[in-house]
This record gives sequence, C-alpha cells and structure tokens, in this order.
Amino acid sequence: MRTSSRLLVFLSVFSCFLIFAPVESYAQSGLKKIRLASSSTNVSFLAMYAASHKGFYRDEGIDLEIIFMPANLASTAVLAGDVDYNGAVTGVIGAAVREQPMKVLLFTVARPLLFLMSKKEIKEPRQLKGKKIAGSSPGGSATLLANQVLKHFGLDPGRDVSVLPMAGSAASRYAVLDSGVVDASLLSVPENIIAQEKGYHELIFLGDVVEFPQNGFGTSEKRIRENPDEVYRMVRATLRGLMFVWDKNNHEAVLDILMKQWKVNDRKMAEGMLRHVSRVLTKDASVKPESVQVLIDLQRENAKVTKPVTVAEVVDYSFLDKARKELGIKK
Repeated sequence: MRTSSRLLVFLSVFSCFLIFAPVESYAQSGLKKIRLASSSTNVSFLAMYAASHKGFYRDEGIDLEIIFMPANLASTAVLAGDVDYNGAVTGVIGAAVREQPMKVLLFTVARPLLFLMSKKEIKEPRQLKGKKIAGSSPGGSATLLANQVLKHFGLDPGRDVSVLPMAGSAASRYAVLDSGVVDASLLSVPENIIAQEKGYHELIFLGDVVEFPQNGFGTSEKRIRENPDEVYRMVRATLRGLMFVWDKNNHEAVLDILMKQWKVNDRKMAEGMLRHVSRVLTKDASVKPESVQVLIDLQRENAKVTKPVTVAEVVDYSFLDKARKELGIKK
C-alpha cells in the first residue's frame, strides 16, 4: 500500500476515537504484541474479553491490544499491516467480497445481539414508515441488519424509513434516540435495558428475525501464510474464552469479568446482560454455512458485487478445527 494510503488509515483511525482495551496491560518480556481492531466494545465480545481476563492470550505468548475503529476501516488497516486482526466479521467478509485477500477464522456470535428500540408511541414495525433509525457506519453490521429487518417487515430502507449512518458505539446510538434525533435505534446490551427502563419500547429483537454471524475475527491471507502459528494461538485462546463462558461452573467468575470489563456495579444488571448474550453465543465458534452466505450476499448487495461468492472463499476453519480437536471439543 502506498505511503499516502497508509497515512490515511492512521489519521482515520485516530479521528475515530482510538480506544484501548487491553483488559490489562502486560509488559512482560516474551509476549508478542498483537493488535485487534474492533468496531464495538459491547458485551457480545464477552468470549474474547473472558479469554483476556483469564490470561488465555498470555498463555499463548500474546499481549492482546483491542483498538476501536469502524468495521470497514479495520479491514483496510489489516491489509496495510497497521493492525493484525479485524474483530468485525462483517468488515472481513465485506473486504473478501470485494476480492481483498482476507478470511474469517472463527465466529463467537451466531445471531445479532441487537434490539430495535423505539419511542414508546411506536408499538409495531409498520409504524416506522416515515421515521428515522440510527444505524452504524456504512457497511457496518447494524446498518446491514436494519435494512434486512425493515425488508422483512415490508418496509423499503431509504424510501419508507431513513437509516442514518452513525459511527460510534451503541451508547452513542442510545444518545441520539434519547435526544430525539431519531425515532428508533439499534441498541446492544446493556443500552437496551437502560432504554427500556426509561420507557422506550423494544420493537424487535433482531436475533428473532435474522441469523447473522456478527462477532469473531479474521485476518489477511498474507498473515495466515506467514504467521500460521500465531494465527492458531489467537484462535485457540479465543476458543478457550468461549468455552469458559459456556461452562456453568464458571457462572460467578463470568459475572465478575462482565462487571469488571463493562464497569457494571449492579449484579442484577450483569445477570441480565449475561442472559441476553447467552442467547446469541456460538457453541463451538462456528456457524451454519447458510448463515454466513446471508452475510456474504448482504455485503455483495451493499458493494454492488454481481459475481457469486462462496463461504469457502471468505472463511478458513482449519485453525479452529485443529484447536477443537486439541481441546477435545466436539462439534
């Protein structure tokens, strides 16, 4: 990539509120710094944060840093070598659909943990006609999902309902709803709980309408070729995090992680957040091929790509299959 293009990526990243998550800072020698871009820091990324809090990445020799940036920009940054992995699978698949050499490596969420919350006077989807909805960045999953759900209810996005592109987090989408700028907004957890407590109406749980793999991560084919051991260790650590969350014996520990990471003081609120996220987590870090194909076709439509694209062209499960076998996880 040319120097000017690389500079644009860096400037864009910093202008979009570059945020760190490592969950904790580890300066120990021997750990390799790995940067993963994430379009959101919401609770649907629980498996990844659990792996970080439990030290699973450190076990693999990785010092993981999570950087917040829009899904479409993240893939550009991965291809430029400015970050190592993209945690927004929509962005990875969007890039692959446009014939950029990237692959998804695993999925931690099989359905969207998103709720279309509306003003209290809007009680059913058809009442959205002529209204405004807060979406995400162009090509981001919230925008794609909003369009798909509106079509499901017979509404034409852009003509019947305005889906406003908005960079930022679910918290910012809640803020524009609460300020009256929009009539409805796609919110994650716990923003949906907060909105409901303030009198907003849960119009649609998107996970009931669409099966849409939302979270996980991917990287460039170049990195897969040149650093297969590192890729495998990233996959294995994340899979361990997912299995930790699913283990009922770890319920209290998972709540502790959730409360610490998302600064939740109310354990009842944390229980509600965990209950919601458990509705959408994958069991073994993979999703059905037909669900991935839905996402591929949405990205093709968004990018106006007419050439058919198969699941095999955008997903590489080889590292995940190896990690499952090694950890004794049956599919």
